[in-house]
Formats: sequence, structure tokens, C-alpha cells
Amino acid sequence: MMLSNRDIAQIFCNIADMLEIQGENKFKFLSYRRAGETLAELPRSLQAYVDDGTLEDIPGVGKAIGEKIRELLATGKLDFYEQLRAQVPETLLDIMRVNGVGAKKAKLFWEQLGITTLAELEAAARDGKLRALAGMGEKSEQKLLTAIAALAQHGDTRMPIGKAKPIVERILAHLLTLEGVQEGALAGSLRRGRATIGDGDILIASDAPAPIMHAFVTMDGVARVLAHGDTKSSIEHVSGLQVDLRVLPRAHWGTALQYFTGSKAHNVKLRQLALERGYSLNESALSPVGADKAMLPDAPKHTFDSEEALYHFLGLAWIPPELREDEGEIEQARAHTLPKLITRADIQGDLHMHTTWSDGKLSLREMVAEAHQRGHRYIVITDHSQSATIANGLSVERLLAQQAQVRQLNAAYGDSFHVLHGAEVDIKADGTLDYPDEVLAQLDFVVASLHVALTQSRAQITQRLLNALQNPHVDLIGHPSARYINERPPVDADWDAVFAMAQRTGTALEINSNPRRLDLDAPYARRAAALGIPLAINTDAHDAHMLDLMDYGVITARRGWVTAEHVINARSFERFMAWLAARQPAV
Repeated sequence: MMLSNRDIAQIFCNIADMLEIQGENKFKFLSYRRAGETLAELPRSLQAYVDDGTLEDIPGVGKAIGEKIRELLATGKLDFYEQLRAQVPETLLDIMRVNGVGAKKAKLFWEQLGITTLAELEAAARDGKLRALAGMGEKSEQKLLTAIAALAQHGDTRMPIGKAKPIVERILAHLLTLEGVQEGALAGSLRRGRATIGDGDILIASDAPAPIMHAFVTMDGVARVLAHGDTKSSIEHVSGLQVDLRVLPRAHWGTALQYFTGSKAHNVKLRQLALERGYSLNESALSPVGADKAMLPDAPKHTFDSEEALYHFLGLAWIPPELREDEGEIEQARAHTLPKLITRADIQGDLHMHTTWSDGKLSLREMVAEAHQRGHRYIVITDHSQSATIANGLSVERLLAQQAQVRQLNAAYGDSFHVLHGAEVDIKADGTLDYPDEVLAQLDFVVASLHVALTQSRAQITQRLLNALQNPHVDLIGHPSARYINERPPVDADWDAVFAMAQRTGTALEINSNPRRLDLDAPYARRAAALGIPLAINTDAHDAHMLDLMDYGVITARRGWVTAEHVINARSFERFMAWLAARQPAV
């Protein structure tokens, strides 16, 4: 069986950790780690890149890593990896999952005490065998035991953004009420809008950090204090999320916010650009280096109170945080050709939502009123189709009865707000749709989605999606990969074939805003947009609060370099209806 992108990505991440344990050159193990992170999110199979000769065009994939990918695809294994596994116990990687235990400590425990498993580490800590090691002590042992317990309770899986972001935003809101706080912001992967979060980062500008740090480590919701310093503190929230706070002078705000937003790959490229101009760049300032510093030893450092000023000094347009992954954004910022990314304000309608007619929590009238209150110009009611019995799917008779009520509601709102009638139609296991064509033809808008038989073979899953795309009544493929983040993997489909058919038929693909889904994911959305495939950003709301999840879909779209012109529900009602009327798939 051919290894998947994620299988190969995990191998490269394991290689990175093993090389770090061995004390290998930093740039070497970081190159494997970056390759692993990149491969896990590719919108095509690695074999497709090999076949069309573009493997080495993938960011972070050079000749050496490219050769290893080819070996893995051809043989299912990698000699280099097998040699590493013979040298470094793979169970040490489990030890590195413990908060506060990096490669150096894992190596210390292994070489000094022969500890290679998490169970052995816990036993040694309980028996007081770690405290005599360099850099350890009785308090370190207790912290380690607490961290092991936290790992057992919460795991080390990255937290979905929909769970992490509200937690960190509440903490930031609390800190912003404190005396002496001049400014505050989220940073790190939260600010970049990644689908999952390792830890939460907060920056605060203030000249009096001590009381802010005290308030941070003593606030409600703190399970334990991981570190408490003068300018940086870390806590573990009761949810299991680590949150880090840094307090800095206002004059350093621009450089600090840029630095701690990341990503690492983006920052490395930015530092290279600074060096070309004779400066070193860190979280505080730009400082002269080399000949410039020798000639002007007292030359002042450049500090920036805004990110815009820092990027401008380096000859770049400001780069939106969602793009900072070293995927061409710096080159486009230098050429001032960055796209104008979609914003929440661009969204005019929501094309996917459910009511009590199927598995929603609000009645039809209540859901329409909630959507209207949020400023939408139009919506589509898309309850589940008849095969979705667990979701109280609508029979044809119930569907048509619902349509009559939708028409009445639409008329009641007049021309300022429009309610369309549609359905979320199952793409059944045999590849057919859950309503016959004569029923689909009576709907204003049809969403076709995968809900069942998600573990079918690649050929079967792909054919089901192709069938739906070729149906002239299907307007949108809902949550195309059917993934649940950290819960259910995406379906195994030939995305090259799926995208080619969507491009051919003009059928839209969804970016589902539910933070459990965020599907299409950003790399897939970017590829779809580049191919000219229409996109729709929808909430898939089942109750009122889910209508407010649209921001997560917009963030995902922005990470995919998506503009408003790519998104059909960012159009006025008239333009949206014109798109529906004009779309005549060439099948």
C-alpha cells in the first residue's frame, strides 16, 4: 500500500526529532521538520508531484529530501530512517511529548539513566532518580510528574483553533483591562489562523510588566504556572492549553509582534533579507552588523512601533499574518503584488445551514431571523436529504412542504433580504445522489456532501465526488474532504481529478467554517482559487451561535490566498443569482 502524504510527513518529523536528540546540526534537523510540516498539508498526492516533475518546487523540498520521498513512494520505507531507528530508540519521541522535555533532556535521561519510555521516566521521577542529573532537582522532578499527568489527561494533540482562540482571547481581554497596559495582541499560530494550535501566545506593551505578570499567573482558569518571569510567563489553562505571555516596551512593538507571530520559515527569510541590508533582526530591533557596525560602532538600533514600519524599512509591503509561511509571500511583498485577501465584511450570504426540519436546533423562522439579524443579504436553507436518517433527513414530500414555507418567508422579507431553498444532499456509497434529478431541479441551490462510507478506496471516493460534480443540478460540494480535525482524517481522494472536474463543470467547492472541519483546508483552497474554481465560505450552522463561525472560514480562506472575487457568496445577491443562472456545466 502506497504511503500517504501524512505518513511520509510523520516520518520526516520523526527524523527531525531523532537528529535533534543525536545533537545534529540545527539546520539539518530543522530542514526535515519543515519538510514534514509542509508535506502534511499538500493539496495533491506526492506521487503527482513526482509524476509532473515538480517535487523539488515544494517549499522545503530540496534534492536530498526529494530523493528520500521518491524512495518512500517506491519502496514504502527509507533506509536512512531505518538506520536512525537502530541508533535512537523511537520511544524517546514519546518522552519529548512531555511539556518541558526537549531533545536535550530526552537524550540526558537516555544516556545517563537508560530511560527510553514514558513509563520509565515517570517511575524514575517518582523514585527520585532524576534530581542528581545536571539541570534537574527535586522541584524539576515534581514539575515533570505534573507534566506527565497533564499529558495523560489532555494528550499532546494540537488544539483546534475554534477551541483555543476563545480561551486566549478571553485572557487577552482580561489583561487589556489592567492599569499600565498600552496595547495587546494575539501572536503565534493563533494570529496566523492555523487550523490547530500548539500553544497560545499573547503580547502586551507596557512599561510596568510586574503587576501584569502577577495578574496573568493568578487569574481564574490557571491549572498550573509553568514559568513566572519578569517579561515572560507561561501557564497551563484548565483546558490543557499552554498560554505564554510576553510584556515589552511599546517602542519594540512592531518587531516583537512580527517575530512572535512567525512562522519560523517566514522569519528566517525575513532575517536573510535584513542581513542583505546590513542588519540583524530579532524580536527587539534591527541592529547594524558586519562592516556597517565596524565603521559605526555606536550606530543606533532601529526599533519599530508597528509591523508596517518594519516591513516598509525592509522594502516590503506589509504581509497579512495568515500568509506568513514562506510560500511566496515575501517575494510578492517585495514586488508589491500581494493579493487583496477576502475579509469578513465581504461576505454577503451563507449558503449552508440547518433547521429543526432535520437536525438543526432552531425552527425555520428562527434560523432565518438570526441570519437576517447578522446582516446577511441572502441565505440558503439546506436541511439534510432523506438517507440521513440519523439527522432526520427530509423525504421528498417534506422537502417540498418546507419549500412552500421558505417561499412565504422570503416574500415576507421583501427585497432587502432573500431566503432561498436548497438541500444538503448525500452522495451515497454507490455514487448516486439522495434525490432524483427531477427533485433537485426544483431547488434553488444544491449542496452535495460525503457523509457515509468515508473509508472507501481512493477510486471509489474519487468517483463519488466526480459523479456529484458532473450532475448539472449540484452547485456546491460541501466540506469536500469530510474531515473532523483531530477526530477523523480526510477521505482518500484523487484531488487532482476532483479539482480538474470542478474546474471543468464550474461547480463550487466549500470552505466549511465549522472549526471542527475548516474544509477545504487552506492549501486546497489556494489551489482551487488558482485554478479558477468557485469557492463558497459557509457556516453549516445548526444553531444560532454557529452562524458566528464565519470568521474561521474567512481566516482559512485568507491562509489560502483567496480574494473576494473567488467566493460566490461574497457577491451581491444579483451577481450570485446571475452566477447560478449562467452556470451551464460542460459535461
